[in-house]
Amino acid sequence: MAATVISSMSDPGPQRPTQFGVLRLLPDVTVNRIAAGEVIERPAAAARELVENALDAGARRISVTINGGGIERIEVVDDGRGMTADELTLAILRHATSKLADDDLLRISTLGFRGEALPSIGSAARLEITSRPRSADSAACICVEGGEVQPVAPCAGAPGTRVVVRDLFFATPARRKFLKSPRAEADATETAVRRLAFAAPDVAFRLESDGRLLFDLPAQDRRGRVAALLGPDAAAALLPLDAQRDQMRLSGYICAPTVTRATAASQTLIVNGRPVSDPVLRTAVRVAYRDVITFGRHPVVALFLDLPPDEVDVNVHPAKAEVRFRHPDLVRGIVISAVTRTLSAGAGLAAPPPVIRPAMASSLPPQTPRQQWYTPQPLPAERGFADMQLALAGGPVARDLAPTQPVAEAESFPLGAPVAQVLDTYIIAVTGDGNLVLVDQHAAHERLTHEALRQQLLSEGVRAQPLLLPAVVELPSADVARLLDRADDLARLGLQLEAFGGGAILVRGLPAELGTPDPAPLLRDLADELAEMDETTSLDARLDAMIARLACHGSIRAGRRLGREEMAALLRQMEATPRAATCSHGRPTFLKLSKAEIERLFGRR
Repeated sequence: MAATVISSMSDPGPQRPTQFGVLRLLPDVTVNRIAAGEVIERPAAAARELVENALDAGARRISVTINGGGIERIEVVDDGRGMTADELTLAILRHATSKLADDDLLRISTLGFRGEALPSIGSAARLEITSRPRSADSAACICVEGGEVQPVAPCAGAPGTRVVVRDLFFATPARRKFLKSPRAEADATETAVRRLAFAAPDVAFRLESDGRLLFDLPAQDRRGRVAALLGPDAAAALLPLDAQRDQMRLSGYICAPTVTRATAASQTLIVNGRPVSDPVLRTAVRVAYRDVITFGRHPVVALFLDLPPDEVDVNVHPAKAEVRFRHPDLVRGIVISAVTRTLSAGAGLAAPPPVIRPAMASSLPPQTPRQQWYTPQPLPAERGFADMQLALAGGPVARDLAPTQPVAEAESFPLGAPVAQVLDTYIIAVTGDGNLVLVDQHAAHERLTHEALRQQLLSEGVRAQPLLLPAVVELPSADVARLLDRADDLARLGLQLEAFGGGAILVRGLPAELGTPDPAPLLRDLADELAEMDETTSLDARLDAMIARLACHGSIRAGRRLGREEMAALLRQMEATPRAATCSHGRPTFLKLSKAEIERLFGRR
């Protein structure tokens, strides 16, 4: 036995490979290629670094052109101060920069400062830089291919700098293999350039992708730039924000709670002129909007935070997209208080009235002030609910069919019989065994609509309802491109879309189950949903996500008064529908409290 133990303990197990060579310094080309993987992880990062260099050089106009999502080619042209031939020679060396005059990393006031972008790009791609200072008679050009530097040569060129990047990651094929599709890389590049355009409204920006103009913005004031980039619906609901606390100033624009998005992609946060993705700021925005927008929706904001450079550390991430605040609680506090105060001041902006389908109008109660508690009048005992259906296709909200069961027997259903509606949003029901059921009417109807659309898709395709008058929806050109790229998939879902110029879509038909909702919010949400997907998302998952978004727009809204028959019909359909315990976004549609649980809450047990 002891021998066995000794043998077991002496077994070294699997050995780690120990292949070591002679200790040596890596050559500069290899070092630069390693660094390129950290600094330039995708075309969007290369484009962002080049645009940041242009802004730091004092450019007043910047033009960006990409081909093949930026994998094939990126061109950035600016009218900044330019570089001499000697400066070009230094510019492609690692850690050569003109932006840290005193080597102080605690007071960084420029977008770039490390001197890593150009050598990293040159080591991973074919890089060509043409530059001319305004005082020079001619330009100079330098080329770098996979880290191999060519001598600087004189050439023709306008004042400013032109940078061309071709065949990104040709020298590091392992990294190129992990890039996404050209469409996804183009979207990421557009997002990066768009955020920089937010940050510098006094600079004209132009972006073109595969011959398609995405935007061409003149130098303008901040409101004009924010309105141009957020779109017409957000521009009409902009609320100015300005708050000062000690040496910290928060300014910009937020949208009224009537304008929301399916994702947080429309939240732009700028710190000292630098676009950032900061959890402190995003959390503060979410908290400020928490009580005024629907759960699961995201506000639209463009916020600019200015504070002393030594109060924020931008040197915490290779991409400089994250920052660290010296006093995060103060930052969080000024954002929450300023946004909350602005939303309160803008409370007079009323939400647009709900769109009511003509076929539903006769069944809705007259308009009355919102009530916190509504108890429907009891129906005669002989009226039943078992065969009632909540209409999903534009018919009456509830159909009163021939009575089949008394109300008392309806309480034997799993979700019971409705007894009240609370906050015009939640249905209270009681089951025959004394359980209390609380139903979220919007979440529940969303699931029912989702499953109805899904069932149609699996059979013959979602039924489309042609619009009597086709609707024109204005959207950012990138959203238009995303929707038109998926036009065939959307047609299977009952959405009939056509191109209508560079910044608009013509809607000819909508899914019949949705009735006649406003197509603009629906298309914006679908575009956001598509932007979150990539080529690795399966077609089935992609369609199911789009069905979920359609269902959300075609469901009973929170805050709508329901009659008792409508509530009962909703409960009956929930009992007959797969996956009805959760909505399309995974939230519960109902809660059930047993008699024992209720007694425990009141201390009876």
